[in-house]
Amino acid sequence: MPVVTLGLIQSKAFSSSEEALREHEQRIHAAAAQGAQVICLQELFLTPYFCKREETALFDLAEPVPGPTTRALEPLAAELGVVIIASLFEKRGPGLYHNTAAVIDADGRYLGKYRKHHIPEDPGFNEKFYFTPGDLGYRVWDTRHGRIGVLICWDQWYPEAARLAALAGAEILFYPTAIGWLASEKAELGAAQHCAWETVQRGHAVANGCFVAAVNRTGIEEETEFWGQSFVADPYGRIVARAAVDAEENLIVPIETQEVEDFRRIWPFFRDRRIDTYAPLTKRYLDE
Repeated sequence: MPVVTLGLIQSKAFSSSEEALREHEQRIHAAAAQGAQVICLQELFLTPYFCKREETALFDLAEPVPGPTTRALEPLAAELGVVIIASLFEKRGPGLYHNTAAVIDADGRYLGKYRKHHIPEDPGFNEKFYFTPGDLGYRVWDTRHGRIGVLICWDQWYPEAARLAALAGAEILFYPTAIGWLASEKAELGAAQHCAWETVQRGHAVANGCFVAAVNRTGIEEETEFWGQSFVADPYGRIVARAAVDAEENLIVPIETQEVEDFRRIWPFFRDRRIDTYAPLTKRYLDE
């Protein structure tokens, strides 16, 4: 069976975007040396998670996509023969910003980008101040090392997003992520919150017969303790590999993509979908 090796780079925040880029370039080199062919970085990997407060000056962290960071990563992808998924703060135009993931193929070509659709607004996660919801659809790319879909963090909780990417042909769903515990909640709700996060994504893997790879931050940034535990789940929802809670780590995970076809043959969820009954999903709430 064809084997694709995934590289999930779980990292802390750095003091500057320049340092973060240098460090991640080194980690991409290390992951490739360990056999990784598709390498995914965590959400907003160039910066600390800045959405804990609303400050207009923080919009200066954004850049065009494609732009300077994709131009820096393109020759690296070509040199190493790896696919790179890089999550960036995109400046689209004056006053218009997105939480965006760029996809670079193993020959160094920029393939395109996904803009995060679901934007949270919770204590410590004030993303609606910064990010406009995505408008590029649920995109899938044929890369040298597989057909991949990319979603971002809060998208993880929505089965509709995973389903649409899988229906477009994704064999592997990648979720660059920045999620953690607030100090005031961890004792009471921490275990339950992590369980829900992991379980819902394992469910996406099962319901769509695909692999799911979630790449999270680690480390403490002010009152937020990012819980790490990046993982890969197979089409049965089984955890193939999981990173540590509180350590930076390159999680290197070989998978057999033929498992997607094999699973979908015996669990034909796509075949048995009753698409004639799903029109109400386009309503906000069924109150009439």
